[in-house]
Amino acid sequence: MITLKALDLLEIASPLIRTINKQYDDKFAVTGAKIGATCRVRKPDRVLVTEGAALGVDDTDDQFTTVSITDQTHVGLNFTSAELALNIDDFADRHLKPRISQLAATIESKIAQRVYKKVWQSVGTPGTTPATSLVLLQAMQKLYEANTPAGMIHGVVNPAANASLVEGLKGLFNPTGTISKQFKTGLMGEGILGLDDISMGQGIYTHTRGTTPTAPIVAATVATQGQTTLDISFTSGSPTFKVGDVFTVAGVYMVNPQTRVSTGSLQQFVVDTDLSISSTTTGTLSFQPPLYTAEQALATVNAFPQSSAALVFMGATSGVYPQNLIFQKDSFTLATVDLQLPSGVQMASRQTYNGISMRIVKQYDINNDRLPCRVDVLYGIDTLRPETACRLWG
Repeated sequence: MITLKALDLLEIASPLIRTINKQYDDKFAVTGAKIGATCRVRKPDRVLVTEGAALGVDDTDDQFTTVSITDQTHVGLNFTSAELALNIDDFADRHLKPRISQLAATIESKIAQRVYKKVWQSVGTPGTTPATSLVLLQAMQKLYEANTPAGMIHGVVNPAANASLVEGLKGLFNPTGTISKQFKTGLMGEGILGLDDISMGQGIYTHTRGTTPTAPIVAATVATQGQTTLDISFTSGSPTFKVGDVFTVAGVYMVNPQTRVSTGSLQQFVVDTDLSISSTTTGTLSFQPPLYTAEQALATVNAFPQSSAALVFMGATSGVYPQNLIFQKDSFTLATVDLQLPSGVQMASRQTYNGISMRIVKQYDINNDRLPCRVDVLYGIDTLRPETACRLWG
């Protein structure tokens, strides 16, 4: 009963945990897993459509991502036999809620910190807290241009963005019930401009952009499908590029993944490897998504970057910006696995609820008549479909 109650509290306490994909792997259910284990997750296939009577068949292009189990996070409790005799609701209010809230906040912070760095689609004005319907609609535009499935689209924003959005949208033809709920709770609520809901999350991370004293340009025209590096050059300075920096390249436009026709929006890219340059005016920048032109099943751009095309980065040099998130449920995943149930203890329980596995172990301390207890979650975090998510810069 305590384990299931703790699982329920964990999900309620965190909007990110509640709204993202949660994959549970039971292959370790008997022996238990350890840090370093991996889960293999299938990603959606994409193919080309052929015109005319002649059959055109693409080889199956199964795509997988491996989610590494990297974190074991726990909280400890220490109570007396009398406290354990309370009914479950009283016990939850007095002992579980404060600790599970901390556990949820820690996991949520890790999710927010890791997933945004793999998302290239971005809207908003860096340094300005989002406060209008336009910025939310622009985020939805990005998702629709990426052919994101409708439904289960969520937003998680920091307290500053939540306050500005509630104030900015309070009179925007909202249904009476929505306005009433916003007034009573101070939160955006459900059914907002195409999003299922917008929640306030305490774990939203801030990104510190790299330094670019002079604007870099493409050093050599790209000609290779699937390339994820770009040779760049610049006139002077010692630039740094940080994982999570977002940039565009002049003349390189995003294509709809289904029609492979330009959307009219410059394709955004995200730096996926830190790069510091100090003794030369050239470098090789690593990024996502890969460069595929329209004749490829995995098309991302209408044309390859050309020599001397300018790179433009979001935000000011060394700027610090909150990374609020708009995403479809399957954009991110929290993959949990079963921890081993130890023997020789007074009680050990392991339960799974809504795709999350949790273990609670309790032992009796005869010297102090106490019941020390630990609540553990073993998990990995990954971005499954970054193209169906968007960063809302603040």
